Amino acid sequence: MTVRQAIQDVTDRIAARSRDSRRDYLNRLDAAKEQGVYRAALSCGNLAHGFAACSPAEKAAIAGNKALNLGIVTSYNDMLSAHQPYQFYPDIIKEAAREIGATAQVAGGVPAMCDGVTQGQPGMDLSLFSRDVIAMSTAIALSHNMFDAAVYLGICDKIVPGLVIGALAFGHLPAVFIPAGPMPSGIPNDEKSKVRQLYAEGKVGRAELLEAESKSYHSPGTCTFYGTANSNQMLMEIMGLHLPGASFVNPGTPLRDALTREATKRALSLTSLGNNYTPIGHILDEKAFVNGLVGLHATGGSTNHTMHLIAMAAAAGIQITWDDMSDLSDATPLLARVYPNGVADVNHFHAAGGMGFLIKELLAGGYLHEDVKTVWGTGLSGYTVEAKLGEAGGLAFEPSPEESALPKVLTGVREPFQQTGGLKLLSGNLGRSVIKVSAVKDEHRVIEARARVFHGQEGLQRAFKAGELDGDMIAVVRFSGPKALGMPELHNLTPPLSVLQGRGFKVALVTDGRMSGASGKVPAAIHMTPEAVDGGPISKIRDGDLIRLDANEGTLTFLGDEKEFFSRTPATEDLRSQHFGMGRELFAGFRAMVGLADKGASVFG
Repeated sequence: MTVRQAIQDVTDRIAARSRDSRRDYLNRLDAAKEQGVYRAALSCGNLAHGFAACSPAEKAAIAGNKALNLGIVTSYNDMLSAHQPYQFYPDIIKEAAREIGATAQVAGGVPAMCDGVTQGQPGMDLSLFSRDVIAMSTAIALSHNMFDAAVYLGICDKIVPGLVIGALAFGHLPAVFIPAGPMPSGIPNDEKSKVRQLYAEGKVGRAELLEAESKSYHSPGTCTFYGTANSNQMLMEIMGLHLPGASFVNPGTPLRDALTREATKRALSLTSLGNNYTPIGHILDEKAFVNGLVGLHATGGSTNHTMHLIAMAAAAGIQITWDDMSDLSDATPLLARVYPNGVADVNHFHAAGGMGFLIKELLAGGYLHEDVKTVWGTGLSGYTVEAKLGEAGGLAFEPSPEESALPKVLTGVREPFQQTGGLKLLSGNLGRSVIKVSAVKDEHRVIEARARVFHGQEGLQRAFKAGELDGDMIAVVRFSGPKALGMPELHNLTPPLSVLQGRGFKVALVTDGRMSGASGKVPAAIHMTPEAVDGGPISKIRDGDLIRLDANEGTLTFLGDEKEFFSRTPATEDLRSQHFGMGRELFAGFRAMVGLADKGASVFG
């Protein structure tokens, strides 16, 4: 299969840019492989501590250093609906390992916070930083060096990227990511969105809003809209770290358990002690990351991955830029309409043909690299299937359908929803930012209006409730970047801005903060770099400045006397009161070290 030239050109320049850093990473990986698993080198005291809680049979197997030992890194907690099903996975994994003469141990847990719980709350300031904490927690879990391979249990926003970064620090080990699946569909997404807007307008009360939200988020499993969590699952499959068809099978089903058992056996088949050694550091190369970016654009995925994928790639010695992302978006058709890019949810996407159909179409159109390594042991063509439950309760795989069962939700490359992808880079005299255009109607993609400046999202919300926002405007919400506050999501701004747009006003948002992976129909230039606390141009904007946002051309521009604009003294804000409480004081070092949004907003340099 031949990949399109535009895709190949971006892949080639990523490889050329990353040549030295990728070589250094692979050299470290090879050195770690040569050293091997240290169980044989551990002192008796070390080893005794490592298997003290195991059964006698497991102790004998581990002590003999012949049986394979699988590490489980889990993000289980029973507060997150997406992660609650992981409670039972270690038992399933251990049983599957025993069936092939191996052992498995829970190597460690990683924190897992929910942005849905912390939206608009002080805890949201820890959200982005939790990704790098998870990476470090993963490294601690694996630092005992007791394992020949590892499986990773994680779903949501920062958790999967953090697990990937941590796994790549142990890139010589095979790694399989095991999802838990989405909850069944609740109330329709357009109904939920309508209730949110009515609440923002004061037309329904908290009881009605809570009832609607509870009917939407109602059971174990991932939230069903296409935000960062489900974008994560798409990425893990299209980048070859899931089993084929694994991403969107509902939790608590026989098929879900069969996929988990097979993932365990697959991870143990890829170790350096066999003939099919496939470590994660070899799987995640520049082609795999380009495939992930193409999948993100083709599905209208989360804007958060404009940072996460850069940080994940850097952990493998690969250097990706926003320009790479933008060029791939220009070359990739949009094939999925899942809320907030439509009214359907991921269960409808899966029923329409899901990942197997999507990958088949993108391969046939020349948008993906087929010649990649995967945990399934095939190129990417091995993922053009649907996972089914076989007669004996095991897995069976069937070819993906020739046509989408729901063409308004998932379509083919011959009839895309639009010719370009869901994300766009914006640049101009105000800096650089990204925008999710897949949910924005054509008539809203270009806006020229006066600025209304707020230092934080609370100011905009107060102005809306006071009835002060009654015309066209570009809302500028600053001092919300990584160094300022930890880059909280500003998803709570979506309902009031949507109300204003619904009243016929031309409205857009410009911010150095984030919007949710569920960024919707209001045009939002987010991740603005340089951020306000660094004196970026966003810190010089004043109320009444004329700004033009053109998502079609990819520009964000101050219209006026540029010399006068850049001579202005940057605005400042005393943020000290927002650096304490809810654990935020513990992250002062992170705020000091964090990099720019277009470099991944990472504390790892």
